[in-house]
Amino acid sequence: MFDLRYHVASLAAVFVALVLGIFVGVGLSGRGFVSDAERENLQARIDELRAERDQAVRRLGDASLRDVAFDEFVRVSYAELVRGRLQGKTIALVFVGSVDQGIAQTVRRAVVDAGGRVAMLRALRVPLASDAVDVRLRTDPDTRQLAGPDNREALGRELARELVGVQPAPVLDLVAAELVEEQSGSAAVVVDGVVVARPAPPQRGETPELLAGLYAGLAAAQAPAVGVDESDVAAAAAPVFRRRGLATVSGIDETGGRIALVFLLAGARTGSYGIGEDAVDGALPEPAPGPEQPADG
Repeated sequence: MFDLRYHVASLAAVFVALVLGIFVGVGLSGRGFVSDAERENLQARIDELRAERDQAVRRLGDASLRDVAFDEFVRVSYAELVRGRLQGKTIALVFVGSVDQGIAQTVRRAVVDAGGRVAMLRALRVPLASDAVDVRLRTDPDTRQLAGPDNREALGRELARELVGVQPAPVLDLVAAELVEEQSGSAAVVVDGVVVARPAPPQRGETPELLAGLYAGLAAAQAPAVGVDESDVAAAAAPVFRRRGLATVSGIDETGGRIALVFLLAGARTGSYGIGEDAVDGALPEPAPGPEQPADG
């Protein structure tokens, strides 16, 4: 839909430019610089582009109608589509930067609607306080090898492993004061899925390496891991999430985005879904088999 709109705009711009060109050509022809044949070629090109523009406008109108129909379908079908798909499952919600309450509420609503619960929330402080973190890591012989700028990605992977595991989390516990801005829920639970959001702006310095390891570590875990963006976000995180192997949902604030999130957490094929140019695999993934319904009688 969005590509088509850009195409229409481009055609319109070219059409205007050629119209101006024909006017200039007509003016020059009066002075003997442009032949009648050249003027006819310009007019033919304008007519051709006008037809292409009109066709693109019609296609845009059809696409808009389909979008309206799709939005209405997901709105009325939402409850039935997600019901029971996360029954009894526990989900972790990880923020890179301060907690975005809108995203937190949206994710919780989708998970609860599908029968699950968000059992753990962690908000990671960025940018990385490198020196303070290294001081902490070097106090313990078992974590010393994770200190230093050359080990940021390895540190991120270890943090990811400890975030989704029920085993002790010595590294996360050691650097929590420097790295964890906010937390709630118990870490002593089996996590069946992870949702990652990045309210913070894109980072520089050593922090991107840490985050690269974190995202890749979450993507490599057995539990589904999904990175989410709201629609019309200024700096989308979906491309970064996708490069590190996470499934993504663009437009988590839309009904279709919540459905896509539930499907992915329930085991749908990984990919990039939702709305906008970052949803390269479409609006919704193919859902995994849903919960069995009780037989009649």
